[in-house]
Amino acid sequence: MIFLGKEIPSPLTLASGILGISFSSLQRVIRDGAGMVTTKSLSLEPRVGHEGPVIAEFEGGLINSVGLTNPGIQEGLKEVEKFYSIPDAVAIVSVFGASSDEFVQLALAVNQSKADFLELNLSCPNVEDEFKRPFALVPEKIIEVVTAVKSVSKIPVLAKLSPNANDIALMAEHAEASGADGITMINTLGHGMVIDAIARRPVLRNNIGGISGPCIKPLALKLIHDVYQRVKIPILGTGGVSNGLDAIEMMMAGATAVAIGTAVYDRGLDVFESTRLEMEAFMETHGYAEYSDLIGILELN
Repeated sequence: MIFLGKEIPSPLTLASGILGISFSSLQRVIRDGAGMVTTKSLSLEPRVGHEGPVIAEFEGGLINSVGLTNPGIQEGLKEVEKFYSIPDAVAIVSVFGASSDEFVQLALAVNQSKADFLELNLSCPNVEDEFKRPFALVPEKIIEVVTAVKSVSKIPVLAKLSPNANDIALMAEHAEASGADGITMINTLGHGMVIDAIARRPVLRNNIGGISGPCIKPLALKLIHDVYQRVKIPILGTGGVSNGLDAIEMMMAGATAVAIGTAVYDRGLDVFESTRLEMEAFMETHGYAEYSDLIGILELN
């Protein structure tokens, strides 16, 4: 199938922030059935992130407050270059900046790499105390950042949006009008909190974090459907996908490709192969010849 002009063997994608930035981990995902990988969000300088514990499991999924830990753009891109030593390697480099100028500098660095796509992480909820409101909640900031990056980027640009926006479809329209080539959605939901009742304290050291996993899938499906009705650019859908049927549903809602994140913790890297096989079995049973036949075919009651 085709995603933003690039041939990929399957619509499945590694979501950002799941396996770090090691090239060997990213290559394993491709070998296990993913069509693309997304790196951790990279900043201009290395970030230590928040003090642990930063991830906790609860009955509906995961809550995390990692704090955008990463080795910085230059070290991260070295791993990306090594990743491209295998056949069929397709990478989305995710970046995070504190200003439009930083996003431009990051885009210029990514221009010098082999990356296929650039993802602008405008929506991480876990560093709000440090960077104030995420850009994805402020229309003017979305317009400013996407416009600035598109003026320099040599590769297609995706804007990663937040489910915490009052009208995410409007935010997607602003991103599209500013030149974005695609939308990544949804980022983690929150803030949320998980409590250790015995200790009478939040489980996370940072107290609060972003929520991911199966519990957010219904919201992701609804918001992807909303955005699909309002923009013409492709959507990379993410949020609670754990198996082939989940991925099918997300494509029917309007996603062109589907990212898997939290399920990697639950099912291991085999989740990509098993999800692909489950999708193919569903398509054969129900008469869908191509992945593209699934996109946006949801019929409302």
